[in-house]
Amino acid sequence: MEMTNRSLHYPSLLHVELSPLNDFMDDNETNSTMGERNLLGCVQIRIPQELFLALGLISLVENILVIVAIIRNRNLHSPMYYFICCLAVSDMLVSVSNVMETVFMLLNDHGLLVVHPGMLRHLDNVIDVMICSSVVSSLSFLCTIAADRYVTIFYALRYHSIMTTQRAVIIIVVVWLASIASSILFIVYHTDNAVIVCLVTFFFTTLVFNAVLYLHMFLLAHVHSRRIMAFHKSRRQSTSMKGAITLTILLGVFIVCWGPFFLHLILILACPTSSFCNCFFRNFNLFLILIICNSLIDPLIYAYRSQELRKTLQELVMCSWCIGV
Repeated sequence: MEMTNRSLHYPSLLHVELSPLNDFMDDNETNSTMGERNLLGCVQIRIPQELFLALGLISLVENILVIVAIIRNRNLHSPMYYFICCLAVSDMLVSVSNVMETVFMLLNDHGLLVVHPGMLRHLDNVIDVMICSSVVSSLSFLCTIAADRYVTIFYALRYHSIMTTQRAVIIIVVVWLASIASSILFIVYHTDNAVIVCLVTFFFTTLVFNAVLYLHMFLLAHVHSRRIMAFHKSRRQSTSMKGAITLTILLGVFIVCWGPFFLHLILILACPTSSFCNCFFRNFNLFLILIICNSLIDPLIYAYRSQELRKTLQELVMCSWCIGV
């Protein structure tokens, strides 16, 4: 399922095999240089493998810190933070797969590693499952977090009876099982355009779901807050709205970072042989960088918006620094 131009010899990250784009990449890859303009006026920007590796490692460290912070701090042991922890795991899958692929590419480029084609195909399939699982699980947990915030705001008095720890765990297990199962099916049936249609449909369905939920929250939260005059309830309302704003930012970042990739998929279906679409395909590496940046930005949003999580992360970083010294 080679859909990227990161390497001439290795299968790629976000690997969705479609013959029109494969043919295009095969015909044009060897003639492209950094910023080179072809006969159609297309510019292909090459991105160094080292940049992929650096961003992947930074993102990996950030998401590990978020996961460890949530596990260690008992004040963060609530359904919302469980879902955020799972979102961090989804981001971590992107980082791990990117680091794995880039290391293999760098070792191959420098002649330090010779990999059997069969082993390479297995590695590529593992990376593909990780990436697809990350996409599906990220979208699913964004919807789950949005629903959790909705219940917190509009059913504040019943929240703890509605969103119990047991139900949160069940939701998490179902999401991960569904994400892994669907990813395996996507890889098995990667030659079918229905796979791309399913991914794109799922993407837009989750965006509409989140948009409707957030719009309802922001339109009615102000009216709802006026009806709650008690201090502790007002405080809960304020905290809930802060959570809603945080997750709206997360959703916005996700759209910006993953949007070009899904546009790429749509164009593969709509105009695989068009010269304009081919120009868009040429810069797929830029879309990969955006995807990696999403997994790098999310932990920064958590730390900035949550005082408790920010404090725990600072303690972890300081502790690690002291041990290192």
